[in-house]
Amino acid sequence: MNTVPIIILNGFLGSGKTTLLRNLLVQSHEQNRAVSVIVNDMSELDVDGVLVANTDIVGKEQHNFVTVAADSLSSPTGIKKLDQAITDLLANKTPDLIVIETSGSSHPLPLVKYLRTQTQRVALKGVLTLADSLMLDQDYQSGSLLIPRLQHNLQAGVRNTVNLLAEQIMFCSHLLLTKTDRINNDKLSQIAQSIHPLNPYVAILSMQWGNFALEELFSLPDYDFHRVEQLITELEPEIATEPESARPYNMETRVIEDDRPFHPQRLWETCQQFLGQEIYRSKGFFWLPTRDDLALLWNQAAGSISLEFISYWRAGIVEDPNNGLTENEVALLREKVAQESGRFGDRRCRLTVIGDRSQVDDFTQALKRCFLTEDEITDWQAGAQFPDPWPKTVTKRKG
Repeated sequence: MNTVPIIILNGFLGSGKTTLLRNLLVQSHEQNRAVSVIVNDMSELDVDGVLVANTDIVGKEQHNFVTVAADSLSSPTGIKKLDQAITDLLANKTPDLIVIETSGSSHPLPLVKYLRTQTQRVALKGVLTLADSLMLDQDYQSGSLLIPRLQHNLQAGVRNTVNLLAEQIMFCSHLLLTKTDRINNDKLSQIAQSIHPLNPYVAILSMQWGNFALEELFSLPDYDFHRVEQLITELEPEIATEPESARPYNMETRVIEDDRPFHPQRLWETCQQFLGQEIYRSKGFFWLPTRDDLALLWNQAAGSISLEFISYWRAGIVEDPNNGLTENEVALLREKVAQESGRFGDRRCRLTVIGDRSQVDDFTQALKRCFLTEDEITDWQAGAQFPDPWPKTVTKRKG
């Protein structure tokens, strides 16, 4: 049996892995390439899995899509789930390529070590590590502080997210700097020069909005396991002996679910106060009373946040007198809305928050205080307006 090539998309939280994966899937559809996908999300909400499935290019019913949620592929249980996922994908068809999107907290070492034992059925072709240039600029002084902080940790016998970020770069075969459209060229050059010593064997590429040619992945040589052999020998004992309470790297995940909308002004002020204070990532779907027909994607990484338009809420379409639908179409939509458990139809907020254990609960509770109170809901239903400082135009997510 011919081995199936595998690509790992690795990188810290919010570095752009899902954006890249969706772009690759669109290309695979256009080129008639059979690509199977394994998506890992450390949260039970599995926002990334939903976004990938929404492309309609892969899906569980097509036997080319597996999600591993509420776990890290780097953990012992995660490796077992990965093994089963690969088995399931290969049992139904032989894809041209398998792409694994790891969670942002996943360390590449266990994955690389595992895939080295699977050469009878799969061939690891590349570990593409995505590094958020905006985060490196803001949190590491254009990348110049990453290596000194790593050296300090090594001397102090400490392991935290600095080690994870640096070691993700060390294991990569390709290093992709993302969000480069928001960084000037001088700073971008400084970032590249600062982090390149962590892995001088690889080229550093600039990537915007997940634009990477799928065809390049099919021409890659096998991943060089020999190059990281010494790295595995040195790091494996440290990773294996980390206390369970420290995994993954003192990060905690919280899930927020509510059918109420956020108060736009309170949400804005909360983000201004908390973002950048060891809140590494938050993502999910939400709505605002000031634009109650829009299903919005919340997408935050480190100190930056963006809102993206996903679709229209069915409840909003039904309530719109100018929806352009026939009476029968409106009636069908109204039936579907009536089946929803929430009091606002299919509208709801579902967010994942990932941050340092010392900060994540404070931010989560602050977000919960941003929901409209019952009195505010009554006022809103009576026609009250709320100040909305968020950008009036939001990006429409493609795919």
